[in-house]
Amino acid sequence: MSGPNPSLAIARYRRLAANYDRATRRAAPVRARAVAALDLRAGDTVLDVACGTGVCFPLLQEHVGASGQIIGVELSPDMLALARRRVDAAGWTNVKLMQASMESVRLPVPWDAALFHFTQDVLRSRAALTNIFSQAADGARVAAAGTKTFPWWLAPFNLYIWAANRSYVTTFDGLSRPWSLLQREYVRDLRVHPVWLGASYIASGRYRGSRASAE
Repeated sequence: MSGPNPSLAIARYRRLAANYDRATRRAAPVRARAVAALDLRAGDTVLDVACGTGVCFPLLQEHVGASGQIIGVELSPDMLALARRRVDAAGWTNVKLMQASMESVRLPVPWDAALFHFTQDVLRSRAALTNIFSQAADGARVAAAGTKTFPWWLAPFNLYIWAANRSYVTTFDGLSRPWSLLQREYVRDLRVHPVWLGASYIASGRYRGSRASAE
């Protein structure tokens, strides 16, 4: 399968941005569990990878507090505009928004925790992961959540998975184990929990500060 296509992602999210929050409401319980898995503390700097409209910001704010910082990075200008509107409406002064690809972004400070919330394209980009983790604090906490294909015994239902997600991702590479690069190369202790009968997952662990060799 082909890898992520940033130009296609920008074009797609130009159409999707306005209705994104409403269309993804059913993911709210998974979102909350993923944020909880980060074990955030007051004062932490948390990186919201491909933050979209900032839908995770309220949950992150609850944990890091006014003394913490949220860095939201988003490729799509249309999605980031909505994230900025959310931040302005809430009056948050501890959120830094950056329009950039995860492959190229230079963060202002190292991050203590990173949230990969439905970021299939980023998780399947080695260049993005290399750049992200080159800017992490040692021992940084990581949580990921997203869609995956059903186990083999429910394989016919994967037609639904592909249909439901084809507008949101540009690559289905590794969709049976979207976290595999993350686990193999950066978070060796990653714990993965299936959700929705195996159609989704929540994974969490710690970055130990050195890039393991691929197996």
